[in-house]
Amino acid sequence: MRIAVDIDSTLHHYWGQLADVAQRRFGVALPYDDQHTWDIDALTPAQLAECVAETHGPELVAAAQPYPGAVEVIAGWRARGHTIHVASHRAPTAQAHTAQWLEAIGLPFDELRCDYGKVDWAQAAGIGLLVDDSPANLLSARDAGIVPATLRHPWNAALCAREGIACAQDWPGLGDTLAALLGEWRADGGADHRAGES
Repeated sequence: MRIAVDIDSTLHHYWGQLADVAQRRFGVALPYDDQHTWDIDALTPAQLAECVAETHGPELVAAAQPYPGAVEVIAGWRARGHTIHVASHRAPTAQAHTAQWLEAIGLPFDELRCDYGKVDWAQAAGIGLLVDDSPANLLSARDAGIVPATLRHPWNAALCAREGIACAQDWPGLGDTLAALLGEWRADGGADHRAGES
């Protein structure tokens, strides 16, 4: 299966970086637990664009730490023969240093796409599973016949109760949730069974 995986708030805790930049640049607090919608009303569109541009710059991209289990679960999927497309709404100018970060954290992938129009691209590319945090992307993927999956965040938690959207608190849980679709995964990237099983 062709699998598309988002980066921000999917592979790493992006919100922490965004909140730090918003506080430093504009004195605006962005508490993670209070962010129950996709819109960030505490910042103007121009302020938000500045914050996003900084978080997608080489320094903060390189500093990001992947969520525990993210690399291992995805490596397990790829070891089973699935194709991994990392697909982010980062600007194309972030492509080179994003690729360097993926390589530095040891995440195996077949393609990196830093661009826009993710669901339209995914449908045209034959993507079967989209792992993303955006409510709009998850619902659009489902409507397009693509299996949507996400880590639970305050802004998408309501979707986790909807039929057809796979959801988990963390990456190992997401790997378990998707095992019937993708096969079992192992922390060492093996394809036969989950870590700790024989």
